[in-house]
Amino acid sequence: MREIADFLFEVGMLKKTPRSGFQFLGSGCESVAEHILRTLYVGYVLCKMDPEADELRVLRLCLMHDLPEARTGDMNYVNKKYVAVDEKKATRELSEPLFFGEEIEEALDEFNDKETRESLLARDADQLSLILQLKECGDLGNKYSREWIRFAVLRLATENARRLAADILATDSSNWWFKDKSDWWVNGNHGPSPGHNE
Repeated sequence: MREIADFLFEVGMLKKTPRSGFQFLGSGCESVAEHILRTLYVGYVLCKMDPEADELRVLRLCLMHDLPEARTGDMNYVNKKYVAVDEKKATRELSEPLFFGEEIEEALDEFNDKETRESLLARDADQLSLILQLKECGDLGNKYSREWIRFAVLRLATENARRLAADILATDSSNWWFKDKSDWWVNGNHGPSPGHNE
């Protein structure tokens, strides 16, 4: 059990590990754990759009795809031009003590090999999670986010992901909570309750 406890503490490091690309974008911030959470939800949605996909496998790939960053940190595209990260070593060393470690290694290999339908969906979920974050930054005025989005969209591999990206980009990020422009925002309710005088 000690190895499992160590693993779960290591997973907690993802909450403290920042996604480093936002330093270059100039706005926005997100931990690796926050990114993984939204990636999981995007992967879930992509599976609902593609019933032939193995949902459990896609979710496992989404869950594991950035796990080694607890050891390596997050390497953005600028960093990767100059620094080589030994993700295989990080993956091997975090997996070896665990009786289910082989499953983690297999998931990371599948994600990185980009050969299965499930790996393409998980990779698209990863990019769509980034696109959502960039759209939020753009809606708040970051003029560079649109250019970053353009490159992220080009990385998408599936038609469903490209269609979803188009709708994400056409939707205001505050729409889900601010589309109702009723008196609620003035009075705090949707109209006077019976017997209430103002």
